[in-house]
Amino acid sequence: MPLKGIKVLELAGLAPVPFCGMILSDFGASVIRVDKASGNTGMAIDFLANGKRSIGLNIKQKEGADVLKRLSDQSDVLIDPYRPGVLEKLGLGPEILMKSNSRLIYARLTGFGQSGPYSSMAGHDINYVAISGLLSLFGRHEQKPTPPINLAADFGGGGLICALGIVMALFERSQSNMGQVIDTSMVEGAAYLGSWLYRSQVMEGLWGEPRGKNLLDSGAYFYDTYETKDAKFMAVGAIEPQFFQTLLEKLGLEDSNLHQFEDREEGRAKLTDIFRQKTQNEWCAIFDGTDACVTPVLSLNSAPAHPHNVARNSFTNCESDHPFPSPAPKLSRTPGFARGVEKPGPDAGENSVDILLEHGFNSKEIQGFIDRGTVYQNGLSSKL
Repeated sequence: MPLKGIKVLELAGLAPVPFCGMILSDFGASVIRVDKASGNTGMAIDFLANGKRSIGLNIKQKEGADVLKRLSDQSDVLIDPYRPGVLEKLGLGPEILMKSNSRLIYARLTGFGQSGPYSSMAGHDINYVAISGLLSLFGRHEQKPTPPINLAADFGGGGLICALGIVMALFERSQSNMGQVIDTSMVEGAAYLGSWLYRSQVMEGLWGEPRGKNLLDSGAYFYDTYETKDAKFMAVGAIEPQFFQTLLEKLGLEDSNLHQFEDREEGRAKLTDIFRQKTQNEWCAIFDGTDACVTPVLSLNSAPAHPHNVARNSFTNCESDHPFPSPAPKLSRTPGFARGVEKPGPDAGENSVDILLEHGFNSKEIQGFIDRGTVYQNGLSSKL
């Protein structure tokens, strides 16, 4: 795997940081999640810990902070999920850790970034997408903006962009032999994901209408979703004239004289009525393999079983009740691997003793850490 041999410390956080760590893990990095030195860490909602190990460590104690320093001295990457200044107050800022390990990649992942008027504020995906400008584009006509769950900022603009920054910094380090600090702002990451949306605003016919009335935001009847007879949906994206013509032919509308760009309401009414006449499977039998740009809207349960996804092994563990996406993209020589198929992630502190032993701590030190509450080892039943 391409990141084999890379050692990562992921300070436990919510969605974006675990996703960043998961990407690195899936492509070969050894990722240690640093949880609190307690059995009650709140990490039960971390569904992205596959392939990682966990150490329970109280970094608010000086002794715990010193342990983290020693771990970081032997690491390639540290991922910081906290607001600006939090780790500096604990003596764990980049100036300190990179002084003893100049090759360390110190990745900071926050909502608003390390500077600016909002940098110390709390927030969530909806806030970051709002400030990025993108939220203003999402939603139906004459309805309020609709957040895209927490996909755009947390995972796209946050975890994915941060992972990209880490990989770039690792590549640059191979030439300079120096680490660096990565400042990932989910606002900026989400905006960067939307670069085409920003840059294409000057394109006549694409934008310029109110939200929900433009070509790609459900304003066009040939780029929308339609309910089927069995209360499922089909997605239609027949933008190009030749694809639109194929769409009409498959719907039996080739002689309708329906104009693609002018007859918007008539077209929407016709497609709404026609799609309700057949089930989703019946429509798939008609459209699969054609250039009409029509596909079924699959649920999270049905997507892994779709023939195309099965053929490409797009999902892993498909025989279980909870399949999940396989690592992407596919590399021909060094592909990623969906780790943790049998056990999705570690319990908090599950690997504390093993991790410390591997990093040169002796049994006496480790037992002392456990006795003083500096380190938590899940399931420890006897003395070392």
